[in-house]
Amino acid sequence: MNQSVEWLNSLPNDLAEAEFLKCCGSKRWAERMVAARPFSDVEQLLSQSDEIWWSLDADDWLAAFRAHPKIGGKKAAAAQSPEAQSWSAQEQSAMANASAQARRRLADLNEKYEEHFGFIFIVCATGKSPAEMLAILEGRLGNDRPTELRTAAEEQRKITRLRLAKLTQ
Repeated sequence: MNQSVEWLNSLPNDLAEAEFLKCCGSKRWAERMVAARPFSDVEQLLSQSDEIWWSLDADDWLAAFRAHPKIGGKKAAAAQSPEAQSWSAQEQSAMANASAQARRRLADLNEKYEEHFGFIFIVCATGKSPAEMLAILEGRLGNDRPTELRTAAEEQRKITRLRLAKLTQ
């Protein structure tokens, strides 16, 4: 058994929930992750995370989205732990090198996206350039809301998995 998974399994429920909320802003997801313990290893942790995530409803997904800053932004709509803020900054680090034109375009498209879908643009930004994120955003603006909600939920799932891996390193 991985030492960090043992640590996560040993936490009192309230502290374990706080750790899970660093990875995903859905309270219901975090509560269910707490209840799913103990995990035998990281693979089981990730598998259980996916299963719980896809069992949730749109309101839970939207709650998770609100825990992220917009791409190119620093502050989320919902409160974030300092660790989650740091992870968001790392995940979006490529934006630090974006041109002023790319930042403006991204800000404009972020606003258009949020007006169209009613939630912020979510993408697993790790390893993506500003140009890649802009292209993804432009492409997803053509989706209908149900398709886009599911697409954003998949991106959130990827982000959660990356953060769980960081949590258990």
